[in-house]
Amino acid sequence: MAILDCNDDIDAYHSAEVTLGRDDQAEMRKRRDAGRTRLRTGLAGKGHPLPSEQDSQGSYAMRTMHQDGQCDYDIDDGAYFEKDDLKDAVGVHLSPLAARERVCEALQQDDRLKYPASVKTNCVRQKYPEGYHIDIPVYRIVRETNWKGEEVVKYQLASGDNWVVQDARAVTRWYNRLVGELNAGESDGSQLRRLTKLTKKQARSRIAWKSNTTSGICMTKLIVDHFVAVPGRDDEALLQTWKAIHAKLAWTQRIAHPVMAGRNLAEEGDAEVKYFRDRLGEALNTLKVLEDAKCTREQARKAWDIVFNTSFFSSRPSDDDEDTRGRGPFIVTSQEVARRNDGDRRFG
Repeated sequence: MAILDCNDDIDAYHSAEVTLGRDDQAEMRKRRDAGRTRLRTGLAGKGHPLPSEQDSQGSYAMRTMHQDGQCDYDIDDGAYFEKDDLKDAVGVHLSPLAARERVCEALQQDDRLKYPASVKTNCVRQKYPEGYHIDIPVYRIVRETNWKGEEVVKYQLASGDNWVVQDARAVTRWYNRLVGELNAGESDGSQLRRLTKLTKKQARSRIAWKSNTTSGICMTKLIVDHFVAVPGRDDEALLQTWKAIHAKLAWTQRIAHPVMAGRNLAEEGDAEVKYFRDRLGEALNTLKVLEDAKCTREQARKAWDIVFNTSFFSSRPSDDDEDTRGRGPFIVTSQEVARRNDGDRRFG
């Protein structure tokens, strides 16, 4: 199957409207570091022990954050405390809620902040006037000795009323390892990261969609599981990957956790996953024009505009401006797909 080659358009859109530039990345680091300093200063002021580790998680650490017109950025930065450093005044270990409340209180010591920090189910959230927020999951580090006399370290997240064995950094390592595997293979591994950002951008391309669609980690897991690599053609890779994801979600909305066996990110019938699936289906229906032998460059760009809720594509130079008048509308490319050596399945 041949589709109109829009790779230059997708590449330009990704560079201009999707990926975070160096200045944005520097600003993200500045925000993260300021939050860390604020937490440590607040804890020290109350005489509480400081976290032994502070590590970025999620899309920030995986480098899959995308530009957002409302500056709705979520920076995840975990605070890891030794278990015995999370005790109250009489030496009793803090409950998960009390641990989150201690971190929240420490952040609130800075009276320059417009919004007070708030305690959430799985983190402490600090909102900022610009629109972004920093989520601080609170972990305790539990050190045990196994039957061999070796130290075993476990990380427990303060989640609701429970300490849950979990470490989001494992998810970051999972994703970055997969990108690395592709880099060592036949395709440009960064294509996986670009498709992840483009998918998240599309899923949140309307303000009304943001609160209804599924989480970034669910989208990321779906991209990895159904990734179809097409070297040199991000446009076609995106289309084929979306088709594979949509077909999967039409059958089941259950999404397995990437690193925790037996746990799921989403269960069967999940409303947010269904919403993501249906919006993706609408996008695929719009993009059917790309497979029409009579599709023009103008039609293709209008379709991509609709999909991403933008005018970026149609505002690109026309074929005449690019001196491509004599070219036919289609460029036939091979359907090269990155595959594992595990029975000729698609990567993921």
